[in-house]
Amino acid sequence: MELSATGVAFTPFETRVDTMLRLARHAEALGFGRVQVAEAWSHDATIVLAEMAAQTSRIGLGTGVLSVWGRTPASIALAAAGLQRASAGRFSLGLGAGSQPLTEGLHGVRWERPVAHLRETLTGVRALLAGERLPRPAAGAKPLRLGVVPDVPVPIALAALADESIRVAGELADEWAPFLWARSRLAEGRALLDEGEARAELPHRTHITAAVPVALGPDTESARRLAAWWLSTYTTRMGPIYPRLLERFSDSGTIEALQATGQEWPATAEQLAREVTLFGTYDEGPGQIDAWAAAGADSVALVLPPGRPEAELTELLEVVAASNRAATLG
Repeated sequence: MELSATGVAFTPFETRVDTMLRLARHAEALGFGRVQVAEAWSHDATIVLAEMAAQTSRIGLGTGVLSVWGRTPASIALAAAGLQRASAGRFSLGLGAGSQPLTEGLHGVRWERPVAHLRETLTGVRALLAGERLPRPAAGAKPLRLGVVPDVPVPIALAALADESIRVAGELADEWAPFLWARSRLAEGRALLDEGEARAELPHRTHITAAVPVALGPDTESARRLAAWWLSTYTTRMGPIYPRLLERFSDSGTIEALQATGQEWPATAEQLAREVTLFGTYDEGPGQIDAWAAAGADSVALVLPPGRPEAELTELLEVVAASNRAATLG
């Protein structure tokens, strides 16, 4: 896969803004295509991206992702338009339905009808960014437009995991951006996107940007420790969505073992790690990125492990970039 089709992404667990800014600048210098920042309970992703926009000039910038429960469609559209201006047209908007614990525990909003809310928010944001009036104003209110719309259209990605929300991505979004999805099951996601695209008013093809947690290390044991962290964290600390998702790609016994043992490595976990993370040694990483492309991903976002030494993350980016250059020259 071309390096320009490979991005770098940060999770909400990564709280070191200075580190993110330095890695974004380095990713641009190396030729990566995009940097994405997720938002949950730590930093406001739009502020971090505005800082990145001021310190870079070529690399794409995106939210990966904003929860549709944390802002109104208008506030999302205003932020997207501002970031598109600040980045000179390099911004893409990633949205997601979030989770019940985060929505109710942080935002104080009931997590009800998530797919319907996702659809309503995406439709409202899309209309406002296009200079149209808000489709669903409050009862009795006059629908309004944004006072300033972006000169460059803002692509919208949807981080959908449930079947119907993936169809919504196919119908209404420019990209589907799954996280912790199994590589061998991308074809199933494409089939759901096709169903959604058949409902769209205008024919289009939804781009697949797979957000893949990075579990690469200088040796297999280092990689295994990172993979164990990803799997245990997302089965024990992020609500019920990810355990249910990962059971689709493995079995309940593996998930129960991960939940019971913390960051230890159940015997059945390695196959799951190879399906949903970029797992292996540094030398194996570029080949695995190509495998995601062969499975149907149009681009890959390398989700960096949070809290690791900055020198280690820098080395990881350099290894991927160097291997890509060598493959191109070869």
